[in-house]
Amino acid sequence: MSGDPLSPAEIFVVSDGTGDTASSATQAAMLQFRTPWRMRTFRDVRQESQARRVIDLAARSGALVVFTVVDERVARTLRDHGASQGVRTVDLLGPLISRTAQHLGAEPRLQPGLLHGFSDEYFRRIDAVEYAVRHDDGANLRTLVDADLVLTGISRTSKTPLSMYLAQRGIKTGNVPLVPGLEPPRELLELDPRRVFGLVLDPGALLTIRRSRLRQMHAPPYADYVDPDSVLGELARSRRMFREQGWRIVDISGKAVEETAGRILELIGKKASEPQGGSSAAG
Repeated sequence: MSGDPLSPAEIFVVSDGTGDTASSATQAAMLQFRTPWRMRTFRDVRQESQARRVIDLAARSGALVVFTVVDERVARTLRDHGASQGVRTVDLLGPLISRTAQHLGAEPRLQPGLLHGFSDEYFRRIDAVEYAVRHDDGANLRTLVDADLVLTGISRTSKTPLSMYLAQRGIKTGNVPLVPGLEPPRELLELDPRRVFGLVLDPGALLTIRRSRLRQMHAPPYADYVDPDSVLGELARSRRMFREQGWRIVDISGKAVEETAGRILELIGKKASEPQGGSSAAG
């Protein structure tokens, strides 16, 4: 969404394997912020040329790069080329592997892709993430019918973060924004209402998020976007539409993404798939 003053901040996740480790860590970190954000994952990055291309893309979009790469040449390229391009990078695995090697007095294998096997569940989760990316913010409406569930709501009601979180658990999720003055797309209205969830938020919290977003993007004031009466009107119209369409309403006020996702999964009778590789959940 380059050029849009209201577009989410971007984080590039780079991995020499599936990207699940870095994605989960990034999501856990971003739960501490109210900043709208978008994650893009680059998997199987095992060549220096690939690393340079990712950094060049990050420089153009102003993205933060978070990586889990065990090959030191590739990791060094991400760090050094990132520094030369003014791109901030975060190495999640390098320092941990180095300290562990010192502690154990052992040499690491430095073999990419050891954590995840290629089970059916793994591929289901990858498909769900790719689907969520392709169907973010009302994109590719023609194939919206293939979603396990669809989220809708007015601007800044956490549609994208929630979609990506659900996708990481294997749920194919699309999201469609409700835009003031425009009718919802036909493809959304024709879906089975049991698969559509309308997101709402406390008006005070929503105003705070919108105003903060405008300040972060150094955007000129947009009266309707942050006008209290306009925001109340948007929320009231969205609630009325949700009821008329028979869509279930989910209030995200004061809730973490995990809480909202858990509630939605309960409502559709699905159990979220857990990340592979261990039985304990990350914070």
